[in-house]
Amino acid sequence: MNATMRRIDQVTNILAPLAVGQVMTLASNVVGCGFILGWNLLSLIVEFFFLSRVYRIVPALSVKPPTDEDDQVCFKKKIRRGNRGQGLVGQPQALTEGNCNLSVHSKDITKVPLCFRRFRWLVSTCKDGWMAYYHQPVFLAGMGLAFLYTTVLGFDCITTGYAYTQGISGSLLSLLMGVSAVAGLMGTIMFTRLRKTYGLINTGIISSCLHLGCLLFCVCSVFAPGSPVDLSLLMPYFTYNSSAEPGGMASQSQKHTYPLTGGNNQPLLPDRSSIHWTNNTVLFDNVPPGTAPESYISIILLFLGVITARIGLWSFDLTVTQLLQETICESERGVVNGVQSSMNYLMDLLHFIMVISAPQPEHFGILVIISVLFITTGHTMYFMYAYKAKRKHRLDT
Repeated sequence: MNATMRRIDQVTNILAPLAVGQVMTLASNVVGCGFILGWNLLSLIVEFFFLSRVYRIVPALSVKPPTDEDDQVCFKKKIRRGNRGQGLVGQPQALTEGNCNLSVHSKDITKVPLCFRRFRWLVSTCKDGWMAYYHQPVFLAGMGLAFLYTTVLGFDCITTGYAYTQGISGSLLSLLMGVSAVAGLMGTIMFTRLRKTYGLINTGIISSCLHLGCLLFCVCSVFAPGSPVDLSLLMPYFTYNSSAEPGGMASQSQKHTYPLTGGNNQPLLPDRSSIHWTNNTVLFDNVPPGTAPESYISIILLFLGVITARIGLWSFDLTVTQLLQETICESERGVVNGVQSSMNYLMDLLHFIMVISAPQPEHFGILVIISVLFITTGHTMYFMYAYKAKRKHRLDT
């Protein structure tokens, strides 16, 4: 079911760029933006209707069931595992059974202002959720998936913005997005085949190796012809010293930079009159001429790595998702998945901070290398989890 839902998602990613691209081509970019806005509003209504319908059809969703015997056994194992590591007797019990010992300290709590009580409750909830997440056997696998979110190697606004600086047109980017979605669709198909043949944990190992292998193309693109990367831009002190020498290397530090037009006081955004409101696929008139790179080898290698890596990426994502669903007790599943989503978004926020720290196209190669390091760390965490899981399986048998 997870793979089927992900296939629907990938098919949508194939059709959406084609539909929006046609609207922008036949009408204008402004009409295309309005089309996206209307489509999202319509989808919001449809989604709310179906969610409410499912909630009415399944009344059990509105009732939290009592913890059954299987969850009690799983819960006792987690307490013993936590006591061996940190000696916190009963710490996870506050999360799963609801006895947070608030009745013992009710008189002291009522004396605390409401804002501090809410803050204490928030901190306690985060702490209990993190402790439950940490004591799960799939903790390393979940953290490995979260580390994969700290990357610029995806079809988001950062990568597409960099592609525009390298002379890639919007129509070609739409086509590449469709090809990337096809690669993701292949990853969901590969997941089901590999799981039936090699098992769930081995599927994650194969997907990790495939993902890392494809990302080597992105690393090669940093040093390939046409790459605007300039390491000296991150070291202004050494650049200043080299430019101060007779016949210094200041001109070489600008070898891959693009020419700038206009003065320093030129506004960041163009005037409103330069925006096309009619049938045109060009959004701005005053795009600096002569910004095409010397070679397209670098950008070709970059997108080759990004697109092919989607196969291993989506297969690995489904593997970790399946592990989180199968190995976590039902009473803790919601809390652990909530912490997992929080970690994913936190690592995603980190990659935006990276881009803010290095916003120029000449810095993009540094961001690619950092992204590959984060992804390698994430897969290493999964390899550690797989080793422990297989070792435990051998000891049990």
